[in-house]
Amino acid sequence: MSDKIIAIIELDRFPGEVASRAALLAKLYECDLHLLLSDPTVGILRQKLIVSNEAKEIAKNITTAQQRLLADLSDSVAAENDMVVTTAISHDRPASDAIIAAALEIEPRFVVKGTYFHSAAERATIVEVDWQLIRRLDYPLWLVKPAKWKDPPVIIAAVDPTHADDESGSLDQGIVDLGKELARQSGGSMMLFHTYERLVEIGTYATFEFKPVKVPVDELDENLKTRHRKLLNDLAAANDIPHEDVHQLPGRTRELLPTFARAHGASVVIMGAVCRTGFKRRVLGSTAEQVLDHLPCDILIARGG
Repeated sequence: MSDKIIAIIELDRFPGEVASRAALLAKLYECDLHLLLSDPTVGILRQKLIVSNEAKEIAKNITTAQQRLLADLSDSVAAENDMVVTTAISHDRPASDAIIAAALEIEPRFVVKGTYFHSAAERATIVEVDWQLIRRLDYPLWLVKPAKWKDPPVIIAAVDPTHADDESGSLDQGIVDLGKELARQSGGSMMLFHTYERLVEIGTYATFEFKPVKVPVDELDENLKTRHRKLLNDLAAANDIPHEDVHQLPGRTRELLPTFARAHGASVVIMGAVCRTGFKRRVLGSTAEQVLDHLPCDILIARGG
């Protein structure tokens, strides 16, 4: 991993805020900053099938304007933060592939990118760049929301010590490591957050008497809560996280985490994305994808095997 942060500059996703957030992170972690302007639409105008000289002239003018904008943004960030800033422009399609290729070449500490509300159609077709990066990028992905950080920042590490795809606990530990380091570098604080689902899926069957015994739903729920809490406490103890900063709530993460983050004025929520292969990876959305639109703050996606 290099001492460099990549900021993905997209003209329709608050480029100034993305560059500023990336510069802040570069300053905290003593990294250089690389601004990559991504705009695949220009590539369309340059396709061989489009023979119009007018289309090519439009593409040329857009590229010139992008170069000026990127230079201005780079100069501003470099002067304000006294750091080395490099730039590049990508018109390649799909944009996610171009971003992943740049990351593989640079091996950054973070890839920083703006995000916004995604329509149901975008989520259903799974072509949106954010989804592709969550699922395929091998480096920590920092998704920026245009919201001001609390001073000092509040970091929420959302973990799941019972995750079936993380039996070794390496993903949770990675989330905690990222949170602790960010809290240390920024002077902020970190909270550990976990949810567990009660046995509501039993539904009306819970009231039936199965021979020879009745299903002990309350007892099973209490055992489930206790088991989750023990694993969560073990993770906290291994990382010297105070009891008052460890939170476990009953319910679905996608419903509780945004509310919890809003209530505590979170600056960033750190979550994990487990890599899957084949058909399963294409059709199953992660918790990170489910809460992305609803979190009021930045999201940092940690990578898992």
